[in-house]
Amino acid sequence: MPRLPLLFIALYFAFGGISHFANPQFFTAMMPDYLPYHAELVAITGVFELLGAVGILLARTRLAAGYCLIAFMLAVLPVHIHMSVNAQHFSDIPALVLHFRIALQFVFIAFVWWAISPERKSENIIQKTVK
Repeated sequence: MPRLPLLFIALYFAFGGISHFANPQFFTAMMPDYLPYHAELVAITGVFELLGAVGILLARTRLAAGYCLIAFMLAVLPVHIHMSVNAQHFSDIPALVLHFRIALQFVFIAFVWWAISPERKSENIIQKTVK
């Protein structure tokens, strides 16, 4: 049985991943112009979110999935910044929410880091005993 934080992370990313396919036009609209292939990037990020959601639940892949989800959140941070800086283009979302999302992204990164801490600690123990 997974720990409750891991279940929360899995549900969060599963919902996000499914949303990429259920409502792709919402996600393509938030893509900065300097990124090419908006539809393809939305699909790829949706797949990554779904893989991360499953991976975080499996003990064997949890640590790698946690690191990948953190990298993923850092990789999509420019999209959140783009939306915040260009809030006038996203009038259906309050500007305060767009700004808060950036801070929340860092909180969620820390949450994932904390949630995988037992695996990180056990990996460090294994590495120390191997040396």
